[in-house]
Amino acid sequence: MPKSPLESMIQGLNILVVDGNAYMRKVTRMMLMNLGAKSVMEAADGLAALEQIRNSDPDVMLLDWDMPLLNGMEVVRIVRSPGVFPRPNLPIIMLTSRAHRSSVVQALHAGINEFLVKPTSAKALHDRLSSIVINPRPMVQLGDAYVPQPRKMSTDLELDPADVRR
Repeated sequence: MPKSPLESMIQGLNILVVDGNAYMRKVTRMMLMNLGAKSVMEAADGLAALEQIRNSDPDVMLLDWDMPLLNGMEVVRIVRSPGVFPRPNLPIIMLTSRAHRSSVVQALHAGINEFLVKPTSAKALHDRLSSIVINPRPMVQLGDAYVPQPRKMSTDLELDPADVRR
């Protein structure tokens, strides 16, 4: 049976999973493989992640926040350094147990592309990968931050009287 273009794209991705917990790396790897990913690499800490990025040139990185040596936010700040780091445009999905709104906002301001809270589902992971593959956002400099271009938000919040039901 022919694969959809999205399935073919996911199959072709070189994905780096960075998490200090070996079990979580294994679970994430299995979800990615079940989604069709063929190339999944792992790193157990932030320093190993930076080394993998330099040596293996991944297409996407799934990154935990709480890790040894360098935490996820420190890794994002290093990666998002154009002119200093070789891959500042690398798409990053933050996969973390930090679910507070302030953590999401902080991660987005640091330059992540997508945010997922652990435990996550294969569908949610698929949706975030799809967003990165199908609708990649260019990286832009906003003040001191190098971030994905913000999504367009609808400013038209007025209701059409014909759409209001009583």
